[in-house]
Amino acid sequence: MLKIQNLHAFYGKSHILHGVDMEVNPGEIVSLLGRNGSGRSTTIKTIMGLVDGHGSVKWNDKELLGSKPYDIARHGLGYVPESRDVFPKLTVEQNLLLGQKGGQKQGRWSLDDMYQMFPRLKERQHTEAGVMSGGEQQMLTLCRTLMGDPDLIMIDEPTEGLAPKIVELVGEYLQELKKRGLAVLLVEQKLTIALDISQRCYVMGHGEVVFHGTPDELRADQYVRREWLEV
Repeated sequence: MLKIQNLHAFYGKSHILHGVDMEVNPGEIVSLLGRNGSGRSTTIKTIMGLVDGHGSVKWNDKELLGSKPYDIARHGLGYVPESRDVFPKLTVEQNLLLGQKGGQKQGRWSLDDMYQMFPRLKERQHTEAGVMSGGEQQMLTLCRTLMGDPDLIMIDEPTEGLAPKIVELVGEYLQELKKRGLAVLLVEQKLTIALDISQRCYVMGHGEVVFHGTPDELRADQYVRREWLEV
């Protein structure tokens, strides 16, 4: 289980996170919602060790705050950045193989699993990642992270810039991750997909959690939606 308490983070002198508390339980999908600049991406970057933070980030009762990102990944946390960050000169298959943890036994995901989930990646397995579309690169980044066999995967804006049909597929794939026992912490702006697939939601505003509850509770809370989510 991931448990965050009183988490603060800074970019230089700018105080971005102001005492964030949240948790993600095994095998559940939790959405982290809010407008741009609310602190959602900074939260998962701080969890992953990419931004310095103060407070507590515990994974299965082990303190992670202050650890290097590669050590955090070895503990079973995966991160899919919004920027995708594929290796452009490597093929799809080479990118996927780089996601595997060295020396580990066969995890719950294989290349065949990735190609079954995303047939387009199999079609392009020998194609350099840099020439692929944004949607294909998003699929590839998600699958490369899964190849590391995480127990919790944090995904930053996976549907950004994708066609509506691909957005629906992403929602189905996230449900498949849950079925396989993964926990998912999803940063997302599209309320429809987030509320449809999540068990719980957090809403952030100005670096703080301003709402925590079920999707149905958020749907019913017009004030929170109007004040912190709607544009």
